Amino acid sequence: MVLDLKNIFLTENSSVSFDTEVDMSAAETGSGCFDGPVRAVIRVENHAGFVEFTADVSFRFRFDCDRCASSVDRQFKYKFRHILVLQLSEESGDDYIEAPDYKLDSDALLRDDILLELPSKLLCKETCKGLCPKCGKNLNEGSCGCQTKEADPRLAALFQLLSEE
Repeated sequence: MVLDLKNIFLTENSSVSFDTEVDMSAAETGSGCFDGPVRAVIRVENHAGFVEFTADVSFRFRFDCDRCASSVDRQFKYKFRHILVLQLSEESGDDYIEAPDYKLDSDALLRDDILLELPSKLLCKETCKGLCPKCGKNLNEGSCGCQTKEADPRLAALFQLLSEE
């Protein structure tokens, strides 16, 4: 949704608030998918000369755990805050978001924020034990009984001598 913020930029202490949904179905995450639209509560305020954009977003995200490969459906909630300017200067860097001609594409901004905020490693739980490297059993469901400690290959000749006796 493209927001026309001319009144907000030109009127001190003015604000606008609204609820919206952002379609993230086409977003490339590589590790999961959005289960429905992203709900966002957006507020844009002019605070004595600077314009602040805030958004509270919530969404459901389906993914496979990066350690144990179990399917997970989790609710995520984030809060984003940006300072809006009409034109960026060279030294402003990433501190400000440009709203040329008083216009801002809020969907694109939220899409970028969400994709950058999603964890790079998606786990079913922080204490996920993963899969057994030998048999592939999910170690969160219990031990598999496999011998997981392997001998140092440099000592193989010694083990061979011991087993010959």
